[in-house]
Amino acid sequence: MKFAYRFSNLLGAVYRQGNLNFSKDGNSVISPVGNRVSVFDLKNNTSETLPISTTKNITCVGLSPDGNLAVVVDEDGAALLISLLTRAILHHFHFHKPVSSIRFSPDGRKFVVTKENVALMYHAPGKQREFNAFVLDKSYYGPYDETTCIDWTDDSKCFVVGSKDMSTWVFGAERWSNLIYYSLGGHKDLIVGCFFEKDSLDLYTVSQDGTLCIWESDTELDGLILKRSQDKPKPLRQREEGEEEGEEEEQQEGEVIRGKAELPKENKTKNVRYKQMSKHFFNKEGDFNHLTCAAFHKPTHILVTGFASGIFHLHELPEFNLIHSLSISDQRIASVAINSSGDWIGFGCSGMGQLLVWEWQSESYVFKQQGHFNNMASLAYSPDGQYIVTGGDDGKIKVWNTNSGLCFVTFTEHTSSVTSVTFTSSGFVIVSASLDGTVRAYDLHRYRNFRTFTSPRPAQFSTLAVDNSGELVSAGAQDSFEIFLWSMQTGRLLEVLGGHEGPVSGLCFSPVQSILASVSWDRTVRLWDMMDSWQVKETIPLTSDGLSVTYRPDGQELAVATLNGEVSFWNPHTATQTSSVAGRHDLEMGRKETDKITAKQSAKGKSFTCLCYSADGESILAGGQSKFVCIYNIKEQMLMKKFEISSNLSFDAMEEFLDRRKMTEFGSLALVDEGAGDGDGINISLPGVRKGDMSSRHFKPEIRVTSLRFSPTGRSWAATTTEGLLVYSLDGSMVFDPYDLDMDVTPVSIRKQLRLQEWASAIILAFRLNEKALKQEVLETVPHEQIPVVCSSLPDIYVEKLLGFVAACLEKSGHLQFFMTWAQNLLMLHGQKLKNRSGAILPTLQALQKSIQRHYDNLTKLCDFNMYNIRYTVALSKQRGVKRAAEEELEVEEEEEEDDDEGLVSEEMSEASFGDAEMIVS
Repeated sequence: MKFAYRFSNLLGAVYRQGNLNFSKDGNSVISPVGNRVSVFDLKNNTSETLPISTTKNITCVGLSPDGNLAVVVDEDGAALLISLLTRAILHHFHFHKPVSSIRFSPDGRKFVVTKENVALMYHAPGKQREFNAFVLDKSYYGPYDETTCIDWTDDSKCFVVGSKDMSTWVFGAERWSNLIYYSLGGHKDLIVGCFFEKDSLDLYTVSQDGTLCIWESDTELDGLILKRSQDKPKPLRQREEGEEEGEEEEQQEGEVIRGKAELPKENKTKNVRYKQMSKHFFNKEGDFNHLTCAAFHKPTHILVTGFASGIFHLHELPEFNLIHSLSISDQRIASVAINSSGDWIGFGCSGMGQLLVWEWQSESYVFKQQGHFNNMASLAYSPDGQYIVTGGDDGKIKVWNTNSGLCFVTFTEHTSSVTSVTFTSSGFVIVSASLDGTVRAYDLHRYRNFRTFTSPRPAQFSTLAVDNSGELVSAGAQDSFEIFLWSMQTGRLLEVLGGHEGPVSGLCFSPVQSILASVSWDRTVRLWDMMDSWQVKETIPLTSDGLSVTYRPDGQELAVATLNGEVSFWNPHTATQTSSVAGRHDLEMGRKETDKITAKQSAKGKSFTCLCYSADGESILAGGQSKFVCIYNIKEQMLMKKFEISSNLSFDAMEEFLDRRKMTEFGSLALVDEGAGDGDGINISLPGVRKGDMSSRHFKPEIRVTSLRFSPTGRSWAATTTEGLLVYSLDGSMVFDPYDLDMDVTPVSIRKQLRLQEWASAIILAFRLNEKALKQEVLETVPHEQIPVVCSSLPDIYVEKLLGFVAACLEKSGHLQFFMTWAQNLLMLHGQKLKNRSGAILPTLQALQKSIQRHYDNLTKLCDFNMYNIRYTVALSKQRGVKRAAEEELEVEEEEEEDDDEGLVSEEMSEASFGDAEMIVS
């Protein structure tokens, strides 16, 4: 249960080859990546790789109109029917030949597959369960060369097929009496795209030499006449020589329709005819700027064409008005797709591994991602587990978000392969070493290279380590056998450590002491004391060349991988070996195509090249020149689990035994020279060559694991491989792992405790049963004011379990304050006890920190965004208050003036009345 890691995502590669598809709502791009399929959500800016894989690289993907089903086909023609809702494989099928394109009809009832010069129409898989999901309906023979593209009419009555023989063929999906097939010429190069006009039989065809032909039909879609049953052709043995050979008799595997260059002869009804209305040519930069892909959006009449030079054009048809033209890459555009609304255009460039989504109306990128277009060499997790940094042989450093699976910054300062990358303890500085002779430090706040460390003499740095404080940076050279130390603050070279007699292959700082461990090909591990004048504290002799070294998270153990396939464990204080694991047999190295020895003999020279301790320090992860990654229990010296990171046979060194189908009388087919006798011979890779000769015509990358890292949270681990950056995670919902279970622990008894308001005992029972939904229900039932009381009464062992569960809930739940209160009370009340077990509790605390940091980042953005609105509102209210006060003061003054006037009038009146009284008295 502890090692129930499952494949969760593929990072570092966004597109390899094949065709792109948009989802039905137009918000997601479905992209083939090697032998897997990735879905990029453009609205939420996330990526997901489906947990399915084919045996070889995927060449084409067909998507059903409702967006629920997809058919993916690999290089050999092996097809998988996939549900995009459940992410499950529904059916396996084999076409036995490479498939060039696949397209569902708009009504979703049929789909057409083109292979070689044949178009095969199948019934689409229904909603009910079927023994065979792929039922062949008709086979269409027309073109003389390989078919290239397909398009359907809007009502699914006809489809058109383009071919490499420069012809385009229109076929009827049903038995139409006036359209069985129709062949169109007019091009001088292979057909790249053919498209029907909306609700019409009118056609647009685009060829590789940049020619667009517009064809008009004399018949509307409603004018197609269904062939009556009595018009069915006679069986072949009864057919006379002069009769039309348009169709053959129905067979068990489906009806066969054969097309000829001329039209079928029909006397009763007028046949569908096409006329070329116009011919247009794209502006070309040169003879080699071929048109490589095309897509047409029927509602808006927009044609998108991609070229070998990386330029794409937008034209409005049928007038052929150029709307937009842009160069997006210096490589060939391999695939183009338009979403349902016609706003976004997706481009795939296989040469650079780029995937771009362009909004043509606003002329801006919606999505722009590029993987490492060469091997990845190294990776590192940030201290909170939110980010992964990778370095590749292309000299680029990319930082990936583990939640979204997307790269958000790329550093390109290095001019040669990046050999090692790492984060500092703060998590905001990345340090990288490269073969270009520099070590560079990058700031993740401002996204800039703020330090560059160099050596007095040029050296190729192969390893890197940064101490816990982030002040000391060390790098090992593979040509001068020296270790260089720099200060991060000043950037100055502090010391050059000499003593190794071979290339330095691994460096690691102790997590608890200021000690640097270095391993070399000279069969020694040296421990350097950073406090005592950088002197050698210990020299540990090894039985074979050292390849990798790493410290346990508590600093009390050292693991070393050697060339003889062993992983040995040492006590760094006493320099004594505590245990070792012989892992050569667990590697199971595959056989290369050009190998003349067996895989068993080849495996004797293979070994682990990268090691990583688990977060709790009880297990170690090991990988190397193999498709397997092994997890060993250190105490028991036992293999716990073995992960197969790839099943893609497009890579070399995958198969254990020779394929007899590739054997000839002269030996393996890969070793047979098929050239014209120019004397160059076959490109056989030399021993130790990793990449192969990229200029050779036949290049097959070899499967290997170059770097491994456990996430600080312990919930996942990542590996950089030939395939990309693979992330394996624990799937909590699938794992039932009860703790201290007995007969009384049931959901009924737990809910009874909740009704009695016995919160602490309900929590303990829920954790003993260990069902996630039940634990969450119990936790959220506890009143907010009772949390401190419940936390203080929990036993120590349940404190750790509850803290880990709160960290997991906090990552996804919206009840932020509620779970933060739980975390705060658990840490405040049990802090001292947790501190004593800091090594074991560290992954849980880092998971908690990761969740809190993510919420903090999101809320910070929200508050920063609203701060100015709040300030504006406050200023406005103050302004209105001042204005209101002034108005009130003015009103008071006016009232006082009125009172004064009334007083004067009353005095005059009183004086007058007094005078009148005197007169009366007199």
